[in-house]
Amino acid sequence: MAPIIEFKNIKKAYGDTIILEEFNLEIEKGEFITMIGSSGSGKTTILKMINGLIVPTEGSIFVEGKDISKEDQIELRRNIGYSIQGNVLFPHLSVEENISYVPNLLNKKDKERTKKAVDKWMDIVGLSQDLKTHYPRELSGGQQQRVGIARSLAASPEILLMDEPFGAVDEITRRTLQKEIKDIHRQTGITILFITHDITEALMLGSRVLILNEGTIQQFDTPDNILDHPANDFVKDLLGVRIGSRVEELIE
Repeated sequence: MAPIIEFKNIKKAYGDTIILEEFNLEIEKGEFITMIGSSGSGKTTILKMINGLIVPTEGSIFVEGKDISKEDQIELRRNIGYSIQGNVLFPHLSVEENISYVPNLLNKKDKERTKKAVDKWMDIVGLSQDLKTHYPRELSGGQQQRVGIARSLAASPEILLMDEPFGAVDEITRRTLQKEIKDIHRQTGITILFITHDITEALMLGSRVLILNEGTIQQFDTPDNILDHPANDFVKDLLGVRIGSRVEELIE
């Protein structure tokens, strides 16, 4: 079975500055991949290449077996969920209008289908239906983040890209959102790629963790294998005192 996402011999350069070179990666359908590494290591570049927001200098990217450079880029993005820190909600649209934005584009005149999608995802991310008519300015940071996640999932994409989605919320809300995204992954089987700067979050959420430094993969493995067998000094330094811990212990 072909991977749902594949990078083949990718190079990305801006003038003389090389971000990625000879980068190869395969992600299987239904995985929860967390990505962590030093600043400038290429994490966001990798993420944005999947939905065509950044185009590689060389190489090919395949999504569900299709070379994305040959696909309609607007359709590609509509079918891949994208959630970022703060989520940048449309301030002039209500919660319901924000969440239904992409489904409305896809479902055209089928308003009932869109309404069901909004109701479903508001329930899943823990948003009260009473908030439908509220505007982003009337919501807490955690509620805004939930709306953003619901919006990215409302079109039922096969892939969800998340770039530090919980970075702007307080620690208690962050822990709640972490549990919710794990539950969503279990319920839907969606393939998730999730960037974080928090090694504990990466180990807790990921089925596999991609550790990067200067555009190079340092280790790509399960959380327990990374904790038990860090590949090099860079990974050891990233883990710090967590070496020898179990993932279950990190969640406590």
